[in-house]
Amino acid sequence: MPSVLPISVVIVASNEAHNLPRCLASVRGWTAETVVVVNNCTDPTPTLAREGGAIVVKTIWRGYRDIKNFPLDQAHQPWALCLDTDEEVSPALRDEIRCFFAEGRANYFDGGRFPRKVWFIDRWILYGDWYPDLSLRLIRRRRARWCGSPFVHEKMEVDGAVATLAEDLHHYSFSTLNNHIAKFIPFADLFLQQKIATGGMFFVSAAVFPGLCNQARLSGWIPGILYRQRGSFQYIRAL
Repeated sequence: MPSVLPISVVIVASNEAHNLPRCLASVRGWTAETVVVVNNCTDPTPTLAREGGAIVVKTIWRGYRDIKNFPLDQAHQPWALCLDTDEEVSPALRDEIRCFFAEGRANYFDGGRFPRKVWFIDRWILYGDWYPDLSLRLIRRRRARWCGSPFVHEKMEVDGAVATLAEDLHHYSFSTLNNHIAKFIPFADLFLQQKIATGGMFFVSAAVFPGLCNQARLSGWIPGILYRQRGSFQYIRAL
């Protein structure tokens, strides 16, 4: 099994000094290159990236879709692993990716997707819409791009076959409830900009009611909750 894989890890970061070291540590030693694109940083993110062995590239904010494509063009390896700073490649996923290349499976695919497991305040969320949340992040660099809206909800698209891996990418997005709520406002603003740009209609009721239902069933705010899975509703007890 090769000790270093032909993968460029690509990361976009802005004031992520509290998350970046964990992310970098999870890919150190088995990927050939790490590229961290920084924008509007006022904390030690660029310094931590360099200390972690990454190539640091500064740029302006380009919108979520375009700024995620930017590091793909700065990378040099044939494959790329696209990560957010609050994500971590689990040891099990690392080993599975290494086997994916060592066994020759990578020769038959242009991308790889795997489950993303979210750490919410004090527990892993293993049900509802949050898991398995299959995420297409391992790509043959010249055969894939981030597509979709330039504002929000960008989506990776691959020109070729995509393999499904079994092990988890860890996502430490919501350390506190306040942190979770604070993320609503900027994304709501981006969603509104997207609607205005495309001439779409926006109704408050359509946004608020489904969101409240989702938060109740996904976050365990009530002792027993209904959640949708494969077209049916099931009753579970909050963890």
